[in-house]
Amino acid sequence: MASQKSGKFFVGSIVTFLIVFGVVKIILSNMQDVAKHVVAPESMAAEDVAERIKPVAEVYIGEAPVVAAAPVVEETVGGGAQIVTQVCAVCHATGMMSSPKLGDADGWAPRIEKGVDVLYESAINGLNMMPARGGRPDLSDDDVKAAVDHMIALTK
Repeated sequence: MASQKSGKFFVGSIVTFLIVFGVVKIILSNMQDVAKHVVAPESMAAEDVAERIKPVAEVYIGEAPVVAAAPVVEETVGGGAQIVTQVCAVCHATGMMSSPKLGDADGWAPRIEKGVDVLYESAINGLNMMPARGGRPDLSDDDVKAAVDHMIALTK
């Protein structure tokens, strides 16, 4: 009976040793993989260290240094052709939402027959699915009229 217990103890000891050995081997191989991917340290020269730890901002007490600002250029809206290209063509180039296509004389004819003033009013105030000023409230009445004139000229 004692030999059976010592046999089980011996087998259990070997199994335990193999498990511990396997765990240690896995840990060591992972440590070697980590060591392969270590990044080389940066230079520790005094100038390089000072550059890395310098403050991100500076506070001036008294007179601040004068820095010349870049001139501000306001964006100006161009002529009718530019407005048509940037604003109106979104819908009128493809005929989206039943809008007359650019250059399509047949599509524009019934609208032109009503008069240019009616076209101006429709473009400025919106009509059906078309938003006022083509969805660009920053366009002046003259800009919208120039765009309408350009679209009418494309039909001829």
